[in-house]
Amino acid sequence: MKLPIAIFLSLTTATAVASQESERNIIRISTDNTDLILETGPNNRLYQTYLGPRLLNEEDHKNLSWHHYAGTDGAVSTRGWEAYSTSGNEDFFEPALGITHADGNMTTYLYYVSSSQEPVEGGTHTRINLKDDKYPVEVTLNYVAYPKENVIKTWTDISHHEKKPIAMWQYASAMLYFNEPEYWLTEFSSDWAREGQLSSQQLQPGKKVIDTKLGSRAAMHAEPFFEIGLDGPVREHSGEVLMGTLGWTGNFRFTFEVDNVGYLRVIPGINPYASTYELKAGDTFTTPEFIFTLSCDGTGQGSRNLHDWARRYSLKDGKGQRMTLLNNWENTSFNFDQERLASLMKEAKDLGVDMFLLDDGWFGNKYPRSNDRAGLGDWEPTKEKLPGGIAALVKSADDAGVKFGIWIEPEMVNPKSELYEKHPDWAIELPNRDTYYYRHQLVLDLSNPKVQDYVFGVVDRIMTENPEVAYFKWDCNSPITNIFSPYSKDRQGQLYIDHVRGLYNVLRRVKEKYPDLPMMLCAGGGGRCDYEALKYFTEFWCSDNTDPIERIYIQWGFSQFFPAKAMAAHVTSWNRNTSVKFRTDVAAMCRLGFDIGLHELSADELDYCRQAVANWNRLQPAVMDGDQYRLVSPYATNHAAIEFVDKSKEKAVLFAYNLSPRFQEKLTAVKLQGLDPQRKYLVKEINLMPGTKSGFAFDGKTFSGDYLMKVGLEVLTRCHNSSSVIELTAM
Repeated sequence: MKLPIAIFLSLTTATAVASQESERNIIRISTDNTDLILETGPNNRLYQTYLGPRLLNEEDHKNLSWHHYAGTDGAVSTRGWEAYSTSGNEDFFEPALGITHADGNMTTYLYYVSSSQEPVEGGTHTRINLKDDKYPVEVTLNYVAYPKENVIKTWTDISHHEKKPIAMWQYASAMLYFNEPEYWLTEFSSDWAREGQLSSQQLQPGKKVIDTKLGSRAAMHAEPFFEIGLDGPVREHSGEVLMGTLGWTGNFRFTFEVDNVGYLRVIPGINPYASTYELKAGDTFTTPEFIFTLSCDGTGQGSRNLHDWARRYSLKDGKGQRMTLLNNWENTSFNFDQERLASLMKEAKDLGVDMFLLDDGWFGNKYPRSNDRAGLGDWEPTKEKLPGGIAALVKSADDAGVKFGIWIEPEMVNPKSELYEKHPDWAIELPNRDTYYYRHQLVLDLSNPKVQDYVFGVVDRIMTENPEVAYFKWDCNSPITNIFSPYSKDRQGQLYIDHVRGLYNVLRRVKEKYPDLPMMLCAGGGGRCDYEALKYFTEFWCSDNTDPIERIYIQWGFSQFFPAKAMAAHVTSWNRNTSVKFRTDVAAMCRLGFDIGLHELSADELDYCRQAVANWNRLQPAVMDGDQYRLVSPYATNHAAIEFVDKSKEKAVLFAYNLSPRFQEKLTAVKLQGLDPQRKYLVKEINLMPGTKSGFAFDGKTFSGDYLMKVGLEVLTRCHNSSSVIELTAM
């Protein structure tokens, strides 16, 4: 009797699986709370069998299955969740890797070769080597698991030994799969002055894509991070959620595809838009790192995972202290001279901050930088403004008792500059079309090694001539426009990628020569906010929008993925309808700075700012290095509350904000988190205006950590645009 073809194939598959049971190759990538388990199938290809909470019993891994029947076609083609799916195979959905081989063949099949694990700082590095059986193409999947932080980062190395170059048109960093009843995506939309805005939607069958095509930065219209609720919409304090971000300072793409039977695949990586990459034999293409955490206790715990990981292993000087500063921009704009700056340095000292930061407008002689239309590229002090050069400014700062920092934008050039006159071929610019400018500037072509040397030389020359310079604010105001590289010639498909790699070459050289030099990453506001760039910067500028109300939303969004010490915030004159206290209290949740004319402040306001600076310095271990708890969301209420607890649970700081409460709106107590339930805590309101007594009913009282977490504090009010800062000290 002949069996139906479906039954026959199923039995054949079952027999094959059983016959190879003893040869199963199971690879486990683990943190203290998460397991990612991969397995070779009977066909010797590599499949994901599990991603979820850590399995306690290793013998249970054998019960996991490598194969999934994708709907009715399972009788024809048995498929699994291939760990790095390729183009042209039996899987009909979005692949991770797409290659056109030297002979024109567009299919690739990857088979398991070997794997290894070795300890690295803070974790374990797993390498899995795969190879095509018909073409000399090799792929290495890399996973570094950080057990204590519950973070995994993954990337891929691609190489080949074909006779001619291969063309890569898809090259993801990773692939992850899920099988849940529903999937809820939280994405972070963006624009200038509107960075990090949260929105959520349920993923439906088909593809949802988040991407950018900016070239010189990752973000402007979308942020390079996301959250996926795996048991319903994303929640702060409960629920299973995947939180992921890509370390790439250029075009990125996240693809979320729900297939015909409801499985979700997540594919993060470089956006291959206009970027078919020609890979030569013997060369290796390394994708960016995809960093993710899987939390079973909501986004709050996921954020704390990422914050701890970043401070320990990714952020430059992640364990060091941060300096407070006074910036001159709102005081002077482009209009200053040596004497005016020296006066501001004295004001910085009087304010109590650590540093004076000179912003844009200090350079250019043939084309002095008096506005944003000229001078970029000519990094010599304007003699008319600064006859003593940077050296005189450093001395004035030293005389005033503060450090000196300076603004640069070395990746850009104004057409009205000596640099452009000498090297027009160094700019990314179309040879046969009218040029259009973003902010009157062009992007220098960092795929060109000569340009890389020049950009590195901007920093190196300043530091060589003025080694006392203590800080750089590194800006990048323009995405790539007029997309053509004179250097790349007939390899224009590589421009977007080679440009970003050229930037990394420069930043790597800066860090190697000046390892202790703090730098702020800025890009037309918060346009650069990725963990690859932050290997070279101590902090990033979240937004040019310093309106404190808007900043609460912006900082709330960025705090999902970045610790407070990686985020810079300044007190400015934006939204003068809010008090100086309110503006300062919002900025104090990040690396605190001031960009405001101190002469505009009353004596009481200035005294308040001095007090706030002193308190911020004293509380750095909690705010900069402690655990963050987002307690009350501005997206869900007319208020916001954020708490920081130091690692010893000795000290906590609660920031509470009243935005636009309704008339006689119901108010509830704010329940704290992260305290020691067995200890007593003294509750004290700080950051009060001079001569003002606290109206907080619980000021000066003592409560158990248990009470504060279960009952809470009635700290929110119906007073519009007001704030309270509460310090808690363990007794």
